[in-house]
This record gives sequence, C-alpha cells and structure tokens, in this order.
Amino acid sequence: MISKSRNLVSFVPYARQVTLDDVEIVRNFILNSKKLIILTGAGVSTTSGIPDYRSKGVGLYARSNHRPMQYSDFLKDDENRKRYWCRNFTGWSRFSSIKPNKTHDFIAELEQSKLLHWMITQNVDRLHQKAGSRRLTELHGTMHEVVCLQCEKVIARHEFQNVLEKLNPTWEVEANETAPDADVFIDESKVKDFNLAKCECGGVMKPNVVFFGGSVPQKITEEAKYYVDEADSLLVIGSSLQTYSAYRIILRASDMRKPIGIISIGDTRADHLASFKINVNCEQLFRSLHLPEHS
Repeated sequence: MISKSRNLVSFVPYARQVTLDDVEIVRNFILNSKKLIILTGAGVSTTSGIPDYRSKGVGLYARSNHRPMQYSDFLKDDENRKRYWCRNFTGWSRFSSIKPNKTHDFIAELEQSKLLHWMITQNVDRLHQKAGSRRLTELHGTMHEVVCLQCEKVIARHEFQNVLEKLNPTWEVEANETAPDADVFIDESKVKDFNLAKCECGGVMKPNVVFFGGSVPQKITEEAKYYVDEADSLLVIGSSLQTYSAYRIILRASDMRKPIGIISIGDTRADHLASFKINVNCEQLFRSLHLPEHS
C-alpha cells in the first residue's frame, strides 16, 4: 500500500566515524559490568528503516509538520480514531515486515552470552524480540498487540489487521511518506471512507502502546525500577532520553551512583550524568565490536 519509499540510510542522522577508542570504551564497559542494563530508543531501529521523531534533519519533526496523535485526541471521538487506524492499517504491512539490524543482533548475543542482565526498550517495534532477546521490558508497550479499553481483551495486531481488511476490502490508498511506529501520511480526504473496528463488547480498540500524552502503566514503571536497582551499570543506546519515562530511569541509576554510558547521535537529556557519551551510529559501532566467547 505504500507507493513511495526512502533509502533506509536517509532515516539515520549524520554522525562521525567510529574509532577504535569508541569500540574499546564500550567493550570495557560491558566486560566490567556484572549486571548490565541496556536502555534502547528509536535510534536503534532507524537503520532498519523505521524513522524516529527527533533526529536532526531526518526525524519526523524535521521532515514534516505532522505530529503524532495525542492520547486525549484518540479518546475524543470516532473520527480521530478512524484517522489513526486508517493510517496505521495502511502502514502495517511494511512496519510488521521490518527486520532487526546489527544492534538488535548484538544485544541479543549479549543476553545469550550472559553479559546482559536486562534490557528496557522504549521501542514498540519488537525488533529486539525478532533478533532473539527475551529478557526485556517494553516501556512504551508494543504495536504488535491491540487492547480493548472497555473489557481489556488483548489480541495480536495481525489478527486485528485481518478484521480491518474484512471491513475495508476495497481500501487502496497511496501513502506518501513513512512516519514512526507504523504510521504513514495519506490524503486526509480518504479518512471518511475507512470503516472502524470495535471490540466484540463494543469497546474502543487501541494499539497496546503508550500514546503521547499517556502514562506508562504503574506495573511497567515498577518493573523498570526493579531491574535498575538490581543493575551495577546502565548503557543507553540510540535514545535522546527526552521522554521523562526514560529519563527518570537514568536519574534513578545516577542517584544510586551506577556508571552510565551513552551511545547516541546528538545531544541527550542525560549527557551530564554519563561516564562517557559516544556520538556515533550504534550499528556501525557494534559491527566493529567483538567480545570474547563466554563459557
């Protein structure tokens, strides 16, 4: 359904080349950790072809005047929900078929080698799970599930796609641009033709994610705190840490005097709290980083 595409590299902001010093700093940080926690953000998935919101020159905010729907707007009425779901429906096929990159693979290998205690991800794309990661908390939920706001029934997103396809059998819309999180830009005049699906109970269906303007569930917040408290060090990969839900994780680790490393292109909210900050493409760095076999 998406007729126009961008080179995957065009979603990745400019960064300097990775140096041997960069590789050595990260290698030592990982190997000196006994209970390493990794926090990942949108910058991990940009080289897979998923754009982020904030990257200079290539993020959604730099490329477009479009903004993600606020949770209050999603709840407001069916027209807003139709606008949301017709765009998500149009972009789902591409989004759900995206594959993990070297950063996802590297983190999964760390887990398998018992060099990673836990991961907290801000991403909703499940590329970490596709790469093989299992010890993780999805801080902002996942696009791969849909939940009813009335009866709280959760179904797989691909099942919901089938429901929407049956309700919209002739839906053929040109998507002009890819946005983050399965969103695409389409002609707004087409929204009125989209048929919205509801739960069997009549309730509103939403992706099982934290919308902008929404709150992280308390259970997830407590889970993240638990693993940060257990950790002896924290490595941030591909996040600007602009959302408070992620930034407060760093604040907690810093208050407990745990070493913090950051690998991310551009300034982050927590640069001043980090033991080191490496301003490079994380995938390029992990392509150069080789760890010893763990017995």
